[in-house]
Amino acid sequence: MYQDFLVYVYAITTGFVFGGVIGSFYQLVTGKRIKFELLMEGGPIVVITAVVLVLAGPIIVMRNAIKAQFLEHRPGHWLALSTLICALWSFMSGIFVLSFALALRI
Repeated sequence: MYQDFLVYVYAITTGFVFGGVIGSFYQLVTGKRIKFELLMEGGPIVVITAVVLVLAGPIIVMRNAIKAQFLEHRPGHWLALSTLICALWSFMSGIFVLSFALALRI
């Protein structure tokens, strides 16, 4: 039971860290923060943009939620709900990344 919980936490952490790495790499290359509005720009690399945004999504949502909490003084339950959404999203991203890594035998 305890080991199952640790696997879930490991998957969530892996997804969140991988999203952070992607977001930081994007910012390093372009000099701009990653945001969901990138899909509106279109272009031939819209599929790659969509994959990057799916993997970096929890970082974007948490950044926006924390900014809204402190700058706009939103209620605390908005931050809690955003954290839950990010945890679930990170879990799914983490499972994807870990499955991909196991398939490659890294």
